Amino acid sequence: MKSFYHYMMTFRGKENPDEESNLADWIFYDHSFPKQSKSYEEISRYLEGNAPFASALRTFDDIWDKYQLEELV
Repeated sequence: MKSFYHYMMTFRGKENPDEESNLADWIFYDHSFPKQSKSYEEISRYLEGNAPFASALRTFDDIWDKYQLEELV
């Protein structure tokens, strides 16, 4: 099972960036992001204090749902 960080890396590098790829790129460059975490609470708390853009938490919630379906089932 991948950590959330590794799952997010699949969203990086889009030719036409969207909120998902923007969040993934930010996470990639943020050396303090909890890279090994698989915990919604831990990552959500981190983003609440460090969100890179206004809709980052909503984007995280949307991607978290996909992560659960694809990685945690």
